[in-house]
Amino acid sequence: MTTSDTRTEKAAESPDTARPDAASRAGWFGRIPGFGDPSARFVHGWAIAQLVVNVGIVVTGGAVRLTGSGLGCPTWPQCTDGSFVPHQALGMHGAIEFGNRMLTWVLVVVAIGTWLAVFRHRDSTRGDRWLATLIALGIPFQAVIGGISVLTDLNPWVVSLHFVLSMALVSAATVLVFRTSTRVRQRATNTVAARLGNALSWLIYLFTWATIYIGTVVTGSGPHAGDADAPRNGLDPGAMTQLHADFVFVLVGLALAVAVTTRVLRMPQTRAAFTYVALLALQGIIGGIQYATNLPMALVIAHMLGSGLLMIGATWLVLWFGRDQRAPADVTSGTVTPGADAARTEPVR
Repeated sequence: MTTSDTRTEKAAESPDTARPDAASRAGWFGRIPGFGDPSARFVHGWAIAQLVVNVGIVVTGGAVRLTGSGLGCPTWPQCTDGSFVPHQALGMHGAIEFGNRMLTWVLVVVAIGTWLAVFRHRDSTRGDRWLATLIALGIPFQAVIGGISVLTDLNPWVVSLHFVLSMALVSAATVLVFRTSTRVRQRATNTVAARLGNALSWLIYLFTWATIYIGTVVTGSGPHAGDADAPRNGLDPGAMTQLHADFVFVLVGLALAVAVTTRVLRMPQTRAAFTYVALLALQGIIGGIQYATNLPMALVIAHMLGSGLLMIGATWLVLWFGRDQRAPADVTSGTVTPGADAARTEPVR
């Protein structure tokens, strides 16, 4: 038996009585479509956009490194001494690096839009507002770390930190997408299975982080430095690759365990678990081929995209299993026990 949960939906009202203060509340924002009195779907759309652009900047950042354009703009925040834009002498590398910097402003615009939508949505919680604020603040912090990486001539450890923060923003954006979704999500009523799934999902999340970070260490020891003169971390690429593979094997075992558990016990997280297994398998295939073919650019970029997708999948599993733990289902009565997100639940249908 399963139960369902969603954000509380208000009863339908007549046009004369629905939200009588909407016009006064909109104020100046009423001139901007959607922001006058944002709907749940409008907020969710902005949250999705924020997740997409945060994954996108990971891919474009990888393209900068793989084309050797990491120092295309040799200083920061200006591109060159005395100029914020590249000059002709910097060639293609300067254009690529400058273009990636300009994409940061796309993130800023989307982050501001998401922040406004969340804060103006009348059903947003304090947690939603804090999360939107932290993501927005993380973007300029990310730009600063990117600047430090340029000023340190692409020090591999700083570049690794740059990528790790990108993954943190992807994970946080995934949380906001999950929280703002109005989709009805079932809860597992088997408390033992829910606890097991929750424990496995956290292990998957932690090992996903560990695997991604070790992947950045592998990159720091390999050939794609971002510039011909950029330093390497001095570690043995073969040994680091083997360590990375060892963590992948552990992650595969955990992913299969949660997939089998959800399937056998017919838990509502089955599709999410199998989706993560599929993403992990695809990522492993890409990683194996790129290693065997001497790291071609297209496959490395695909591998970076896969890292972002895996982080989304791991975060999603933790959120869904965690919701079972925060508001466990009462198998006897078939209702949801009030918990941390009780304001967003509704009776069993």
